[in-house]
This record gives sequence, C-alpha cells and structure tokens, in this order.
Amino acid sequence: MTSPAESADEEQRRGTAYGIAAYAIWGMFPLYFHALAPSGAWEILAHRIVWTLAFCLLALGALRELAWVGPFVRSPRLAGGVTIGALVLSANWVIYVYAVLTGRTYEAALGYFLNPLVTIALGVLVLRERLRPLQWLAVGIGALAVVVMAVAGGGFPVIAFSLALTFGLYGLIKKKVGASLPALHSLSAETAVLAPIAIGLLWWIGRSGQSTLGNHGVGHTSLLVLAGVVTAIPLLLFAAAARRVPLTTIGLLQFLTPVLQLIVGVVLLHEHVSPARWVGFGIVWVALMVLATDMLRNRSRS
Repeated sequence: MTSPAESADEEQRRGTAYGIAAYAIWGMFPLYFHALAPSGAWEILAHRIVWTLAFCLLALGALRELAWVGPFVRSPRLAGGVTIGALVLSANWVIYVYAVLTGRTYEAALGYFLNPLVTIALGVLVLRERLRPLQWLAVGIGALAVVVMAVAGGGFPVIAFSLALTFGLYGLIKKKVGASLPALHSLSAETAVLAPIAIGLLWWIGRSGQSTLGNHGVGHTSLLVLAGVVTAIPLLLFAAAARRVPLTTIGLLQFLTPVLQLIVGVVLLHEHVSPARWVGFGIVWVALMVLATDMLRNRSRS
C-alpha cells in the first residue's frame, strides 16, 4: 500500500515531468514557426487563434465542461479581464512569430530570459510588492544587461523587451482577474474573444492574395491546422505541472524554454549573435543565477 508521503513524491515527479515537457515544447517552437514560412506573422497568429479555439471546443465538448460559460459571460469583471489578457497575449504571440520568421530567435530567447525580472519589476510597480535584497540585485543586474546591449549592441533590444513586457503583463492580468479559470477554460475564453479579429485577419489576407493556406502543399496546410494542438498541449501540461509542484520548481524549470530557443536559433537555424549580445546574455544569466539563489534560499526557509 502506498503511503501518503510516497504518493506526494510520485505526484511531484509526475508534475516535474509535465513541466519539463511543457517548457521543452515551448523551447522547440522556433522550429515549428520557421517551418510555416512563407506564411507571415499575422496569418500565423490568425490561424493559431482559430485552430486553438476549435481544439478547445472539441475538448470542452468531449469533457462536457460547458457549464462555466454562463457565469463567465455574466461576470463583466472576469470577461473584461480575460479580453484584455487575450489582446496582450496575442501581441506576445505575433511578436514572437515575427522574431522567428525574421531570423531573431535569439532575441525571443533573451525576452524569455528577461521575463522573470520584468515580472518582478511589475510586481513592485503595480502590486506594490516588497522585494528581498537578492531580488533587487537581480533586477538591477538585468537592467544593466539591457543598457549594455542598447549601448554596445547598437540598439535597444526592442523585440526581447516587448516579449518580456507583454508576457509579464499577461501574467499580471491573470493574477488579478483570471486565476479562477482552469487552463482549458481560460484558453477557450481568450481565443473566443480573439476569434472575430482572427477571422477578419484571414479574410483580409485572403482578399489581398497573400493567404498561404492550401497554396503550398498538404504538409504546409497541415502544419497551419495543427497550430491549435501545438498551442494547447503545452499549456495543459503546464497547468498539470503547476498543480503538483512548488512554484519554486516551476520558476526554475521555466529557464529551460529560452535555453532551448537559443540553441535552436544559433545551432539549428544558424542565426548570428553579435559579441555585444553575448555579453548581454551573460549579464542576464548572472541576474538569473542571483534570482534562482534567492528562490532556493527562500524555499528552504519556508
């Protein structure tokens, strides 16, 4: 008979495996979006929204989980928050796809390295959270990295900072208004809000003669349609992980995604990263090591 302690350990191991799988899939996203060329960033965004909604509706129907829709629609605060969150998330998606399609996957990786630091800064500025000394140090080192890349790298890392900011804002919105929705319900609501915009985008792209759906073989069309599955699966894996492992573990696992993105961009997609950018990456990694040290120390004290 399994003891409660053994059962808890097994749940943590499963949760860690789910988390690794989720972050690994996100880390390999550049290969998927790169394979969608010649589709543009806006067309990919529109297909991603439409097919993700289709996947969610199928899943909700199979699970018979539709009772939440009524209370959601009747809650202006929740519906409004989800709408704002969906718009911010869509901005993050299109910036990320644009980075991959223009050969700047390394900047996308930098954005997700910066994300924990931007999230902490937003917590201070918006939620008035108090930081521990090591957290202040990590944020300061991260700010130094951005300055170094802006001065020595020949320009402010716009893509990286935009990705970090939009994802940080999305997390903040979810914390304020969307935490009550499970992952599948939240993704369904967000894509439902964005669906009219996505359909309008596809109509406009088709009218302008720029649509790639059905014009580049069965393989390309299949990849576009699979955008729904590719988007939903890691989110559901992440939700399963978050229920089973401590937040500290999730915080450490999240670094797997930008590491893989950087490897994919530099090694597999042969992107060139300037020496100044590598210096900036190095400074950001120092900041993240300080942040990870603080997380582990705080967990042991707790």
